[in-house]
Amino acid sequence: MRHMSWARRLRRSRWEIRLAVGLTLAVGILIGTLITNGVRAGRDDNSAKAKPLSVPSPVELSSVFRQVAQEIEGAVVNISTETIVTRRRRRSPRLQEGPDPFRDFFDRFFRFPNPDEPDSFRARSLGSGVIVDAKGYILTNLHVVEDAAVIEVRLPDDNKEYRAELVGQDRETDLAVIKIDAGRPVPYAKLGNSDGAQVGDWVLAIGSPFGLKSTVTAGIISYKGREGGQQFQRFIQTDAAINRGNSGGPLVNLAGEVIGINTAIMSTRGLSAGVGFALPSNTAIEVYNQIIEHGRVVRGSIGIQFRNPDSENEALLDSFGADHGVVVLSVVEGGPADRAGLKRGDVLTEVNGQPIKTGDDLVDRVAATPPGQKVKLGYLRDKKPSEATVEIEERTRLFPQLRAGGRAEEPDGGVNTRLGLTLDELTASLARRLGLEDEDVGLVVVQVEPGSFADEIGLLQRDVILEFNHQRVRSLEEFQALQGELSSGSNAVFWLKRRGPNGWTSLWVAGRLP
Repeated sequence: MRHMSWARRLRRSRWEIRLAVGLTLAVGILIGTLITNGVRAGRDDNSAKAKPLSVPSPVELSSVFRQVAQEIEGAVVNISTETIVTRRRRRSPRLQEGPDPFRDFFDRFFRFPNPDEPDSFRARSLGSGVIVDAKGYILTNLHVVEDAAVIEVRLPDDNKEYRAELVGQDRETDLAVIKIDAGRPVPYAKLGNSDGAQVGDWVLAIGSPFGLKSTVTAGIISYKGREGGQQFQRFIQTDAAINRGNSGGPLVNLAGEVIGINTAIMSTRGLSAGVGFALPSNTAIEVYNQIIEHGRVVRGSIGIQFRNPDSENEALLDSFGADHGVVVLSVVEGGPADRAGLKRGDVLTEVNGQPIKTGDDLVDRVAATPPGQKVKLGYLRDKKPSEATVEIEERTRLFPQLRAGGRAEEPDGGVNTRLGLTLDELTASLARRLGLEDEDVGLVVVQVEPGSFADEIGLLQRDVILEFNHQRVRSLEEFQALQGELSSGSNAVFWLKRRGPNGWTSLWVAGRLP
């Protein structure tokens, strides 16, 4: 009986265990279902609240480029020129018969080519241009057509060549206007406002690189206001491929407007390296309008020279007691500034009440003022403010050398200084032989040590130093004595003459010693 009772209890226990397991499983399934439904419900609620993503419509740049190219290419021409070049190599000048203590130095300072007989040859070149008037007026670069005996223009619509005439030129912007007579209206391009162009904008460069006409390249504007080699050259920089033969062709925005005239490239091999330069259309329009009206470009001037734009620095201005302005390097004798009493070392701070921050500010305001009009200049002299009224004159009358270029010559030989300079003395007789004035006795910069203080502030080989920290220096001893007074934080101010394409010019170079 006990055995039967124990067996019955065992069977009951097994049943209870099975029942417990079953109930546990059922409860687990029920709870899992409820949780899953809750998660799904939560997901459904979230998806109902979220905004679905959509794929944007593609920007069809290829079709935009194609449309712009088709609109503008009929106005882009191929220009070929023929120039008769006569070359004469000059002999090294004989300074005097017999021994001359300056002869060896002079021959080392200037290298002259070997003597040769004059010869002539015909030089041919290719470039581009853009028609801007249905009557056949074409904008191009001056270097494309300069001194050309024959200028021929090929139109893309009829593939015919037409003889062109030079209407006018502007050396300071490297622009020229030529004209053809096709006997009919010709396609022309619309010029846009280059001020509206921004870095990152897409542009097309169109022209005849290597003579391959109607070539289109694309890129973006990579910089605005890049300074060129002349006062009035501030370029639009682009990575659209520009090569030889593109010069004079248009840089075009995606509205089909010409916003620049392709002018130059930066490349060690002479081929496109993704850095090209176009003269802004606003500058081209100003030059074109003056050439059409006057046959040349007329700009105002007050007859001074100053440091290049944006090169004024704190040390130089501080030495004159100014916090902004343009330091006068030299005054043209008998010119407007000279008649108004301005002198070397004056710091021009205002034009007609408007502050001058850079040389560009001064040039832009003065150059745009018609000759004969007067402007009021504010300036500092000996750290004291003053004013002068100056009558504007034509720039090329005051600086006739701007009409034609010259060639700089080469130096070479002295005494090292702690500023990173190697100097030698320049005597009056040698100064005259170099094309300087008798009083331009000073120190010749024979070498500038790379990375030195002199290199960092912009001193160059061949510079002739006349003053150091506003003290006249004619000998190495005088310079060394003044240099010995310098300490860390001192201003070092050089007044010097430098030979460039248009001859000798005067300027200040300054910096603060570390």
